[in-house]
Amino acid sequence: MNEQSTKPALAAISVLGGMAALGLTDNFVPHISERGSLWQFHLVRSVMAFVVLGAVVAFGFGSLRAKRPVAVLGRSLFQAGAMLIYFGCLSVLPIGVVVAGLFTSPLFVVLISIMFQGKSVGLFRWTAVVIGFVGALMVIRPDPSALDPISFLPIVAGLLYAIGAVATRAWCEGESTLTLTAGFFGMLGVFGLIGVFVVSGDAPAGHDGFVLRSWGPLDAEMLFWFAVQAVGSLIGIGLIFRGYLLGEASHVAVFEYSLLVFASFWAWVLWDQTVPVLGLFGMVLIALAGSIIALRSTAPVGAGRVPE
Repeated sequence: MNEQSTKPALAAISVLGGMAALGLTDNFVPHISERGSLWQFHLVRSVMAFVVLGAVVAFGFGSLRAKRPVAVLGRSLFQAGAMLIYFGCLSVLPIGVVVAGLFTSPLFVVLISIMFQGKSVGLFRWTAVVIGFVGALMVIRPDPSALDPISFLPIVAGLLYAIGAVATRAWCEGESTLTLTAGFFGMLGVFGLIGVFVVSGDAPAGHDGFVLRSWGPLDAEMLFWFAVQAVGSLIGIGLIFRGYLLGEASHVAVFEYSLLVFASFWAWVLWDQTVPVLGLFGMVLIALAGSIIALRSTAPVGAGRVPE
């Protein structure tokens, strides 16, 4: 028997550890968004990530060279776009709402596979799509009399992430984890560099100016939080990748939904953010829908986090 079928417990622990790390580090974004810039954040963090990836390669643990550069570039474009929206939303929306929106991605994967890949989907996964959609509405709680488009942006992130997930399987088969990670951080770095030069004008003070600032102070405190985010993301993603090596992919994907719990828990501990009862039920429905899709699929179609 291979390693994947013999260590399901270790696989689960590894993914849970990765999600715990990401749930904690994502809650540190408000420390950055109060004075910093979204574009500066992605640019500086990408540079830090490449330093770490370069050291990994220098010690002989793989290569960053892509077999199909255009495919990796296309996949990275969608994944990085999803994370650009994700982190931008963290500065103005509760983290539970943002994470729940991102985790609608399995629902979009099903729809994309039907509409663009000609795949057939059974009753269970159609039911999961409906359940997940209802859950997303319960978390966002849109008010018809005062619709706020920003509340729906996390779902747009989920759509972009789903496209990237489909592209990973359809375009990037055989590419290494290091290559895909480097492509992702490289694209986010490019987005950050563009934003630094394009975004201009007066930005509001505090968290509301995170997306509108081109650059913020790069003092010791900001560099510390940038480094915490970069290292925390790499550790979290490393544990998740390890989990997929140790366990059956469709089963491992179910444990990714623990991020909803970890992120909401740390938001409560660090920022006193609470999730309304209706929102909690919505999160449960989203996790249930994603779990059904993952378990009814032969390939991982769970939320499948990428390095942030």
